[in-house]
Amino acid sequence: NPFHNFRHCFCVTQMMHGMIHLCNLKDLLSMADIAVLMTAAVCHDLDHPGYNNTYQINAHTELAIRYNNISPLENHHCAVAFQILSNPESNIFGNTDTELFRQIREGMIELILATDMAIHGGIMQEFTQCVDNFDYENRDHLRSSEREKSEGLPVSTFMDRDIVTKPKIQIGFIQLILIPMFEAMVKLFTQLNEVMLQPLRESRDRYEELKQSEDAMNEVMTDFSPRTRVA
Repeated sequence: NPFHNFRHCFCVTQMMHGMIHLCNLKDLLSMADIAVLMTAAVCHDLDHPGYNNTYQINAHTELAIRYNNISPLENHHCAVAFQILSNPESNIFGNTDTELFRQIREGMIELILATDMAIHGGIMQEFTQCVDNFDYENRDHLRSSEREKSEGLPVSTFMDRDIVTKPKIQIGFIQLILIPMFEAMVKLFTQLNEVMLQPLRESRDRYEELKQSEDAMNEVMTDFSPRTRVA
């Protein structure tokens, strides 16, 4: 799998570990909550098939049918995680009591299902409404488009290789998803401004420059195309 692989798992888990320490979450959350955050990060893309939810649903795959089109990938990642944890040799929570494991299981499911980008907007809206009075106690990308085209299915938004370039997709994700999310989180954790928000804005600007260079090159190529010269 070119993206949702062990490298991605490691990066997400390392990022979560860094956020826990940077934001002093160990002083704000329970150790069980920290365990949920770290384990959900490790497990959030387990056994990813390389094709996104839009493809799964439009192609009527086995996963889409099994989970009734409701976050089929994320439900699958959860199921695989708890299949692994059901094995005594790999159950890192084997010594927890029944009630604590229930809480851990519910927390992991909630976090992994929340990685479905289809519900990101709703989560952000809810978060921004409560962030000013937050209560800590209150409880595959482009490969999909190629397969969708070959099977005559609608192509996922922002995933069409014929339209989308790396700068375009990065600009869209940073500008529409990451920056608004971290702007809201900075209200709780001001240290994220320097470490996350400012670098994100710099990264967006860098991709904007790359996009402008690509656009200029495309204009030059168009001007010197055989069709243009014949005309």
